Parts: sequence; C-alpha cells; structure tokens
Amino acid sequence: MHLGATIRLLRVDAGLSLRDLARRIGVSSAYLSRVENGLDAAPTPERLAAIARELDVPPALLVDVTYRVSPFVAHYLEQVPGASMLFLELARRNLSGHQLARVREFLDAEFPVRAAGQEVPVPALASLLAPERMVLHLTCTALEDALDVAAGRLAAACPGVSALRVMSELKRREAEASSMVGSGVAVPHAFIEHAAPLAALVTLAKPLQAETPDRVPLRLLVVLVGGERGRAHLMRLAHVARLASHGLAERLAGEDQPQQLLARLTELEALR
Repeated sequence: MHLGATIRLLRVDAGLSLRDLARRIGVSSAYLSRVENGLDAAPTPERLAAIARELDVPPALLVDVTYRVSPFVAHYLEQVPGASMLFLELARRNLSGHQLARVREFLDAEFPVRAAGQEVPVPALASLLAPERMVLHLTCTALEDALDVAAGRLAAACPGVSALRVMSELKRREAEASSMVGSGVAVPHAFIEHAAPLAALVTLAKPLQAETPDRVPLRLLVVLVGGERGRAHLMRLAHVARLASHGLAERLAGEDQPQQLLARLTELEALR
C-alpha cells in the first residue's frame, strides 16, 4: 500500500499546497514530498494524526491505511493481555463478516463509545453504488477507456448531466493529481454542481499496467461524483484507500455478479 499517494490525493482535494500542509504539521516541504512519493518511511502515528487533523479526516483512517493493524490495538493488548484470548476465540470460530457485524452491534449496544472519543462514522461506499453502475471484468488498454465507461453509467444516474461532462471533469481532476492509491485500486472523482454523491465500480478483466504508486497493476476503479468538496468527500476517499490496503481489489475482482460484489463490499465495510 502507498500511503503517500493517499496523503497527496487528500491534500489536493482539501485545497492545500505541499508547502501549506508541511507548515501546518511542522515539517519541511522536502520531507513531506518524500513521504508522498514513497521515498521516506511512513510517518509515526502521532504525525499521521496531525496530518489527518489538517486534512479534516479521522486519524484512524490514515493509521489503518499505513499499519493494517492499528497501533492502538497493539497498545490495548499490551494494557489488557486478556483481550488477546477474545481475538483468538473470534479467529477459532472463523466468523464471517456478517457474524462479526452482529458482534459489533452487540458491543455498540452494551458498551457504547464515550461521546468524547466517539469515532466519526465514515460514509459507506456500498450505499453509493447500484448494480447498474457496476462494470465487471472490463477489457481495456488504458485508464481513459475505463473512465469513459464509468462516466456513462454515472451520467445516467445524474439528471441533466451528460457523460461527456462527467468524463471531462474526471480527466480534469486526474490531471491535477493521480487518483491511484495503490494495491491495484484507483479512485477517480469529479465534482458536478448539485449532483448527489454517487459511485461506479469497474473491475478489469486483465490488470492494467499503469503508473501506480506501488507498481502494482490496476485492477479496480471506484469512480465518484458529487457536488461538494467537504469533509464527507475527503473521508470517503480515505475510506476507499483504507479498503484498498485491506485487499479490496483482490476480494472484489473475482466476483461475476453485481449483487454478489455489493454483498462482499458491504461485508468488508462492516469489518472496517
């Protein structure tokens, strides 16, 4: 997974220059540039939290993109060793995503998070999708081909908006900064005035050799449109990057039916 690509993606959409973000978190522009380009090690959890605050996204999103297993979990297990037995019991029972979601519902009901530390809910990706906006096993030779197909599907769900306009906005945003977040996933997006948030999803029949930040060929595109550039949008981008770091492309690329893919995505989001 390439954390730097995610930071750059969020920074550009937040309207911050490299110098602005570096100044706000107290580092040099050269250091931040090296992080964004994958030339330096991932920042510490504390510095990631500072970056997240300036980008107005929950720190846990960036921490999870980076470490897969949050250092907060590791710290908790150090403080409460008995909790490791519960994790082992969950693994031993081989609970499915749906079953784990039921466990989480129980925890939320019986042991609600204190208001002061409550995590901000992340907008669910599955809620923005529909079977008619899922294109599975697309054969293409360039990113633009996949974007063109996705633009058509999204325009059909946006009254008064043409596929040409969606495509134009997708290309314009892509020219500002690449939407490749690594692990075979890209999240192209377009801002269309007054458009409700929507998503299209494209899986590729063959991995596409594109300029990805981690050199992993592109396998899946999550294409977003919406009318606002606010916090919900930034959180959604970070959420897709987090899903990518947890194997989104691998888990969805083999699905043959939109409904099955949507169910798998819903299950994966319930675990995050």
